[in-house]
Amino acid sequence: MPSNRDPAVSIIIVHVRGFDSLYNALKSVFESEYDNLEVVLVDNGSTDGSTQRAERAFEGKLRVLRTLENLGFVRACNYGLRRITSIYAVLLNDDTVVDPKWLARLVEEAETDSSIAACQPKLRMLSNPSFFEYNGACGGMIDLCGVPFTRGRLFDRTEEDLGQYDKTVDVFWASGAAMFLRLRAVEEVGYLDDLFHFQMEEIDLSWRLRMRGYRVVSVPSSIVYHLGGATPVPRTSFLKHRNSLLTLVKNYSMSSLARFFPIRMLLDFTSLIYLAAKGKRRFGMDALRSYVWIVLNLRLVIGSRRAAQLIRLVSDTTITSNMAKPTIALQYYLMKRHIFSQLSGLPLHRDSYLNKETNDAAKTGRLLEVGSVF
Repeated sequence: MPSNRDPAVSIIIVHVRGFDSLYNALKSVFESEYDNLEVVLVDNGSTDGSTQRAERAFEGKLRVLRTLENLGFVRACNYGLRRITSIYAVLLNDDTVVDPKWLARLVEEAETDSSIAACQPKLRMLSNPSFFEYNGACGGMIDLCGVPFTRGRLFDRTEEDLGQYDKTVDVFWASGAAMFLRLRAVEEVGYLDDLFHFQMEEIDLSWRLRMRGYRVVSVPSSIVYHLGGATPVPRTSFLKHRNSLLTLVKNYSMSSLARFFPIRMLLDFTSLIYLAAKGKRRFGMDALRSYVWIVLNLRLVIGSRRAAQLIRLVSDTTITSNMAKPTIALQYYLMKRHIFSQLSGLPLHRDSYLNKETNDAAKTGRLLEVGSVF
């Protein structure tokens, strides 16, 4: 059983509004079968009294950090990270419910290798627990053009969880919905990039950790249920496109950027035409607006890129070897490969990502449509 001799973990929950989801999240965290943890609630400018209600409900258990205003999600996460001293931290969304053993499983994996800087639990939908949750599923991947996908969700379809990905394996990025971090490694590469504001900041951080030689691992024996939002609003769509481009521009070497960025531009142009034909022109226009934003804010982008490149210890040859090829969009839309286990060009042999005992059954499992471009 865990004891106070186990590594200290700080669980950081950023909160703006709403009591019920927050209460359920906190209740489940305090029922975790792990003793050496603190729960840090970052009150990010809430005005509905929900933080005060949570303090009363969990009297003496919560450490509350209050900001003077709503800092935005990324800055609020950093506000919490800068004020803890634990060995590990977890960035946990306030609309999650965790399994009792979730944290012990993550710590156990991280303790096997000091080069593991980030871990992700298996994420299931809180509203439909049979299916993988959209934001992270069973660990995040990325292709050479910077298009993200996960074990269990490709674009607008998420798979039924039949245990097909119940295999601990290295992935490219860990979802920010429940991101387990080695604090020393994060301090080494820098916190979440404020420029991202919200969306894909965890992909950028994971990329920088990899640039420093650290590993990111999916731990499906740890389970977290996430409510989240399956259908993005236009603002979210813009941030996804813009931040995806930012991730490429700041983290690729110049030679890799010259090689892969034009292909990404072609994909986005093709996507604009495709989405317009499907009656989703506004999502395609968000991609176009993202390029305009990059140009208009080039000084900020260059500064962020310079900071990222200064921490580099690992070459792009190694980084790109951990990406998928060819592009996932080509496989999904043209080759009709709608589940992860059908993909080719993965960093590891396909069997490395699959639980063979359940994968055959999963091939005929149900798919659930979610309203997402990425």
